[in-house]
Amino acid sequence: MDRDPTPARPAGEGEPGLEELDRLYRAAQMYYEQGATQAQVAEQLKVSRPSISRMLGEARRLGIVEIRVHRPSAVGSDDLRRSLREILGLHEVHLAPGDQSGRLGPGLGPMTRHALAEAPLSAGDVLLISSGETTYALAQQSLGDFSGVVVAPTVGGQAEPDAWHQTNEVVRAFTVTSGGYPHYLFAPSMPSAALLDALQDDPGYRQIVDDWRSAKVALVGVGAPASTRASISRSVPREHPSLARSVGDVCLAFYDEAGVEVTFPGSERMVRIPADTLKAVPTRIAAAAGMQKVPSIIAAARADWFNILVTDEATARGIDQALRR
Repeated sequence: MDRDPTPARPAGEGEPGLEELDRLYRAAQMYYEQGATQAQVAEQLKVSRPSISRMLGEARRLGIVEIRVHRPSAVGSDDLRRSLREILGLHEVHLAPGDQSGRLGPGLGPMTRHALAEAPLSAGDVLLISSGETTYALAQQSLGDFSGVVVAPTVGGQAEPDAWHQTNEVVRAFTVTSGGYPHYLFAPSMPSAALLDALQDDPGYRQIVDDWRSAKVALVGVGAPASTRASISRSVPREHPSLARSVGDVCLAFYDEAGVEVTFPGSERMVRIPADTLKAVPTRIAAAAGMQKVPSIIAAARADWFNILVTDEATARGIDQALRR
């Protein structure tokens, strides 16, 4: 057909060239990492849907895609979920199967969708969302129908080079995929003293502050220790001694092993939801996965930065083992 000029090559007919390998990679990335359906992938690549099925099979044959099957451990996921909920003092824990740290959006998306579905949100209510790689990946998934809900950022970050640190981009992506009315925050994460003072009289900034105070639900990420991260807000001096002893952050509030905030030069000027305001939000959902985040999650949970956790089984077992040492 006209839309399918280069269908996937059947196995045994020679190896594909660079152009076809690139098409196989794009198909596999959209399907396995971005969570697109085969029909959506077919539409993007301008091929028929049956060809996508063949292309995905070819991608697996060539090693572009690797699928691992994990034998369940002696402790079932339900027992693990209940154990973490009790030990960390959380309202609920939602576990995605296996290790999803390499596919945060599609991997944690279903459990995040479930957690949000249980949240008491109606038209006119405020849902907060933080910046970060995990929340940015989740914002591109369909997490439900939030028509009429105000979606607002928890931190500044207008001038960040990475999309996941650009708070308005995270909000925009969420409302595009899941609905809602976006409120944007036009401020860097660490403005000058003069700019911070000027922001206090800005109607848009005052609206965001009102959103912070009235929010019913917050969806946040949990950052790994600053010294271990490949990507961090450029306003954060990760080499400062105070940050060297931090174990993570929630909404750019960095904390130590006890969950107590640590300060650094300029931290008093950070544009972010205050800790006491965030902790007053009734439903605070943290989505995080990866073994490097185990101490970050434990400290944040114990300090009440969130009360609902979305993670994967691999991270959950790491948390359970750390707590039992």
